[in-house]
Amino acid sequence: MGITLKHIVMWKLKEHAEGADKSTNALKLKALLDSCAALVPGILQFNAVIAQDGLEATCDVILNAEFASREALDAYQNHPTHVAIKPFVGAVREARQCFDYES
Repeated sequence: MGITLKHIVMWKLKEHAEGADKSTNALKLKALLDSCAALVPGILQFNAVIAQDGLEATCDVILNAEFASREALDAYQNHPTHVAIKPFVGAVREARQCFDYES
């Protein structure tokens, strides 16, 4: 098997944004991310997860994805469906961390 590209993104959400509370926006963000799970060829793994009550977490939503190549990640990043969710994400996030690496 060749080298794959891991793409991990973590968001801390605002307490209130876009007329909703953090919990509601986390669910909506997860649903929007889930809608991107099969947008382009080369997505090998795609998991959006919301922090669970009672477990330690310093962020509210995580995307843990794996792509077959940098080209596949670039195609995902530029796909119209992915681009369309960015305004919502920008409006509800307090902070964002991203970590890409080859494995």
